[in-house]
Amino acid sequence: MPAQSMVPTLVIEAPADMASVRTRLEAYDLSHLADISRLVGVARAGRPMRVVLAADDSEWARQVPPWVAGYAVGNASLVVLFPSRSPSYPHDTLEDVLRHEVAHVLIDRAAEGQPVPRWFHEGLAMAVERPWRLGDRTRLASELLFGPRLTLEAIDDLFLANQGAAARAYSVSAGVMRDLMQAYGADAPAAVLRVVAGGASFDAALAQVTARSVRSFEAEFWDRQRAWRMWIPLAASSTVLWLGVIGLAALAKRRRRLRAEVIRRRWAREEEQEQEEELEDDDEDTNLRVM
Repeated sequence: MPAQSMVPTLVIEAPADMASVRTRLEAYDLSHLADISRLVGVARAGRPMRVVLAADDSEWARQVPPWVAGYAVGNASLVVLFPSRSPSYPHDTLEDVLRHEVAHVLIDRAAEGQPVPRWFHEGLAMAVERPWRLGDRTRLASELLFGPRLTLEAIDDLFLANQGAAARAYSVSAGVMRDLMQAYGADAPAAVLRVVAGGASFDAALAQVTARSVRSFEAEFWDRQRAWRMWIPLAASSTVLWLGVIGLAALAKRRRRLRAEVIRRRWAREEEQEQEEELEDDDEDTNLRVM
């Protein structure tokens, strides 16, 4: 199917003081959105999506926590963005937020409005938002190594907590989704959504596509996360690099201290020798006077 037929139309609304942001988003190459449609299994662009650019003091903003940079209402084909809020993990730019929220609308369309768990929604939206980067792998490594082993339901609960908990939920959800795609194929998410759209529950759809129950799939995900796989990106993280720098600095300081101690001891020995030589000279002078 031609990619152009899979590109959704965006109708962007903005107050006058956000005209420049509106112009910026209108210049965005919408052909990039075809990749999202393809991955989630939406064959047609569907009806236009309404994209609202909202201020922090708007009614739109009062419906979500202050750290949320955007949200979507799938059954209304609505995306709301807050340009004044600096995007935080998992987003880097306003365009990232736009892709992420458009993905949510397309996921709802692929599932034909049937319920889909939050971890699946967010994990898939993150998978199509941007490439999997070293920072994402490092964050996931940290969460899997040092955090508790979460059920999929517990991941969903984290999204409803504070910003830190939500960031953790995003990271682990992305990890679960990428694990699903690696283990069962890149088209596995779309296959799950097709089964859901056909009237099956999400749990039944996941079991049909993976030939595993939700509990088995969940357990296999955690079992596949071996420590040796996780340490590779972690070892390359900025935190570990800084710890290495600090360690090297401490080692250099210790070596300087040892060298300084050696020098002080040498000076002390030389000073003692000089004092002994002066005493010997004094004794010789005394003996000469006595004679």
